[in-house]
Amino acid sequence: MKLLLASQSPRRKELLSSLGFDFEVVKIDCEEILPDYIEIGEAAAYLSELKAKAFRSLTGDEVLLTADTVVAAEGQILGKPKDEDDARQMLRMLSGKTHQVYTGITIKSVDKTFTETDVADVELDEMTDEEINYYVQNYKPFDKAGSYGIQEWLGMAKITRLNGSFYTIMGLPTHLVYKILNEI
Repeated sequence: MKLLLASQSPRRKELLSSLGFDFEVVKIDCEEILPDYIEIGEAAAYLSELKAKAFRSLTGDEVLLTADTVVAAEGQILGKPKDEDDARQMLRMLSGKTHQVYTGITIKSVDKTFTETDVADVELDEMTDEEINYYVQNYKPFDKAGSYGIQEWLGMAKITRLNGSFYTIMGLPTHLVYKILNEI
């Protein structure tokens, strides 16, 4: 099996490597636009499948892994922030509340496609404007859905409770990836 990871995320690369898989990183050019009708719980899987469909045809023993993470709070999806102000606004929305993190994965071979979503609930302690500014200025969370990374300062200092997989929140539900890849 020749595993192809279609992600530029250093976190996904690290996690997949830590699972013991050899893989090659590939790039997919895909406009990630959600249709208006999509349910929040289906968005991550939809985007993951969209990326898999945008990739070239697979050959022989190639297996493609795509993933997407969506943060949801107050009935809306929080994507990657556009700028510092957007990041601050998202973090204020999450402050002192519980939100959901959905990570969808698609694993595709020549003849089969598996798509799964895992969800975790994350409870954040209240954050002051000073703490939010510190985090945004020092950790530049512009490549992260919901404007934060669980493995960084905010995760260590402000997450008070998790219900679900830490790795799903980090961007790759490793337990699902491991199970499916071993089945293949």
